[in-house]
Amino acid sequence: MTGRNAWLLVALVVANAVLFLLHLLVGPVPLDACDALAALFNGADEGGAARVVRSVRLPEALTAVLAGSGLAVCGLLMQTLFRNPLAGPSVLGLSSGASLGVAVLMLARPLWLLAWLPAEFAVIVGAFVGAMAVLALIMVADRRMGDGVALLVVGLMVGYLCGAIIDVLQVAGPEGALKGFVLWGMGSFGGVVNERLPLLAAVVLPGLLLALWSMKALNALLLGETYAASLGVDVPRMRRTIMWTTGLLAGSITAFCGPIAFLGLATPHVARGLCKTSDHTTLLPMTLLTGASLALCCDLIIKVPGAAGLPLNAITAFLGAPVVAWVLWSGKRWARTA
Repeated sequence: MTGRNAWLLVALVVANAVLFLLHLLVGPVPLDACDALAALFNGADEGGAARVVRSVRLPEALTAVLAGSGLAVCGLLMQTLFRNPLAGPSVLGLSSGASLGVAVLMLARPLWLLAWLPAEFAVIVGAFVGAMAVLALIMVADRRMGDGVALLVVGLMVGYLCGAIIDVLQVAGPEGALKGFVLWGMGSFGGVVNERLPLLAAVVLPGLLLALWSMKALNALLLGETYAASLGVDVPRMRRTIMWTTGLLAGSITAFCGPIAFLGLATPHVARGLCKTSDHTTLLPMTLLTGASLALCCDLIIKVPGAAGLPLNAITAFLGAPVVAWVLWSGKRWARTA
């Protein structure tokens, strides 16, 4: 890692710390830094500010960090696996599978009679089961075909099929349930309370560690599967590892936060633009930190006065769409860094 990139990593760590603190201060009830720090480090403080920070803002900020870094790493893994700069976490249909799981649970009335879980937790379970069902289907297809391009086509077709079923359920679903499904589809980091945060972290953190452990194999895959195999990389096993890691990360984040658009697709390109390298030993940590920063930024924007109530996905699209447009405009010159 060059000295410039080392300083960039340090700058991103500092930026994340500043954004995290701002996240604790900004909201309908503005707080000063002393109140926020007292709530974090003074366990005896039971005032109103402490309750707001510990019960609402701290879980939301931690969720944004976990979701942003997880989705960013998912995007980088998919772009490396398929050697396609426009690949993202949804490329295998995982987000569509999670949405279908929630749609079936919320819009198919008979299933509510079978749901013994609390409504909010049932949504998480439905999304996770839907994503894992699609992942299992993709893994079966991978074992049968063993071809990355064919697998990409299968993932896209599964996504379209899930979307078609969701459309049918939306037409047939009751009005109240439809509104709830639409709101879930807008995405939010604010729905993960303290009791559920460890569940999200228990999936995301091991997934991030597994991605970091795979950095050298990812570098080999950049040069093609044949070259990676000549270096001793078990390509089929590595491909399955990448897909399982992506599936668990994207599935769990979608289950807890709803489908978050563009963070996974755009963040790796922002990180490449910062570090000017495709070496995963530098690029992957940079992507992880950049994803956390962008997620915190997007969530901060919808918390400022005058922007409250804006959908999170609207903000991520406003920030991410120009990046994707730039990737398309730059063509092969940019794609080579993927």
